[in-house]
Amino acid sequence: MSRAPRLHPDGKTRCPWPGEDPLYVAYHDTEWGVPEYDDRALYEKLILDGFQAGLSWITILRKRDNFRKAFDDFQPEKIARYNEKKVHALMNDAGIVRNKAKIDGAILSAKSYLDIMENGPGFSKLLWDFMDGRPKVNNFKTTASVPASTPLSVQISKELSSRGFKFVGPTIVYAFMQATGMVNDHLVDCHCHATCSKMQRKPRLKAK
Repeated sequence: MSRAPRLHPDGKTRCPWPGEDPLYVAYHDTEWGVPEYDDRALYEKLILDGFQAGLSWITILRKRDNFRKAFDDFQPEKIARYNEKKVHALMNDAGIVRNKAKIDGAILSAKSYLDIMENGPGFSKLLWDFMDGRPKVNNFKTTASVPASTPLSVQISKELSSRGFKFVGPTIVYAFMQATGMVNDHLVDCHCHATCSKMQRKPRLKAK
């Protein structure tokens, strides 16, 4: 179904997917598509996208604060040390998505993240090097034009999988790329498209 941008009561035209939900609109306006270069923030988003598999993002967004509490604010150093007792506690936490495979995947991904941080090249650098450090700006007019995955998301998926990350299929990775501003997939008439397009300056990535 081809869905065009929609005009909101505040006079701003937005991508159609957040609808009128205030939480979703705020996420669309302030987070989605904004280039993210922080290592830990990128890890958090990748894990949450993994938990989203088979669900809608708004479901995860509504539970995000609960996830942050349950997962020690997504500090990989802590998650990598989770034991069966902690996994059992998470499986009994009604505030998150209780899926053992995804919880186990978050732990394995934390270990892989730490390996990349300790032995190079760093998580943010690993990801952004695929983009030469700069977001790709697309100019889609309707959601029908937006792909579910791309050859680049397949490439990144294979790289992450080879390093031990879980729930990083090409579709999940592409959603992650959209959310973290690696690609700007705001529809061209959305007010955020121009804003995110200006965020092209490559920051100095911290050496680890």
